[in-house]
Amino acid sequence: MRKKRIMVVGPKGCGKTSLVNAINDYDGPLRRTQDTIYGPKTIDVPSAYIENAWMYKHMIALAQDAWCILALVDQSRCAEVYSHGFARAFRCPVIGIISKCDLAPENEATCIKQLKMIGAEEPYFRISCPNHIGIEELKRYLLEFERKVRGLS
Repeated sequence: MRKKRIMVVGPKGCGKTSLVNAINDYDGPLRRTQDTIYGPKTIDVPSAYIENAWMYKHMIALAQDAWCILALVDQSRCAEVYSHGFARAFRCPVIGIISKCDLAPENEATCIKQLKMIGAEEPYFRISCPNHIGIEELKRYLLEFERKVRGLS
């Protein structure tokens, strides 16, 4: 049986790799992700997979190794990159993440609207990796949620 991980998706520059590093407790250098990277707890999906609808089939295939998906929207740039109902393409839960929550607070409502439109599950988490905002809360939630979703004790 394959190990199930947390799959992280989102547009270019939204903080996917920073979040993946935080979840994996890795403090090394950041590099642009051009390939799918399997970490100890995560699957870091390149932004090209979300920005090109014809690549969704690859994300759906990758999701077979995931117990949940974190869908990121960037509060500093509210570009709509997800298709309406995006979350319905997956068998595992899709959790909404608002990244860079310390930037452009006037865009928060737009980010929430986007997460609702794609069908991401609430609660939505507001994070900022460089400023360590919301990361520990998200990690605690994921630990408890994994136990619940996967029936672990």
